[in-house]
Amino acid sequence: MGVITEFRQGAGRLCLDFLRTLRYRGAPDAKEELPTPAALAAWVRQFQPDQTAITTPTPSQVVEAQALREAVHTMIQTARSATGIAGCPDTARRRVNKTAAAAVPVPNLTPSGELRWHSEDPTTATLSLIARDALDLATSPAVTKVRDCANPRCGVLFLDNSMDTCGNRAKKTTLRHKNTA
Repeated sequence: MGVITEFRQGAGRLCLDFLRTLRYRGAPDAKEELPTPAALAAWVRQFQPDQTAITTPTPSQVVEAQALREAVHTMIQTARSATGIAGCPDTARRRVNKTAAAAVPVPNLTPSGELRWHSEDPTTATLSLIARDALDLATSPAVTKVRDCANPRCGVLFLDNSMDTCGNRAKKTTLRHKNTA
């Protein structure tokens, strides 16, 4: 299999898009989309803001990215469960916290007025952004809007904002009135 050059996105949060790199999670034919440094570099290139210095990740960064993905998945699933985020296993919590502590891309305004982002190590910086996003999501009320794909084979999580739009507010109000009547 060649390196994927376009990854799925649109889950509503960076950390949820990152979880999509294990396709068919839980199925016997689960497919790893980040098996090599080249694949991780392609994901970083697509999702991170620092486009000035994309470097090839090391094999150990691939292992770290996969481990972070699983820790983020555990954290989000725990936050959605009856135990809540306080029930997050120590190993997942420590891995996400450690990764979040790394430097992230910093903004820089060029003399021409263009905003550019820079990081010394784009892979580490992107993993830090993912970890920070996961911590934010897992500890916010938005975690209650994380949904599983309706296809049981898929395994994707996404942020469901469908009830936040104007037309759906009316539907939600009507539903609330029906349930209280």
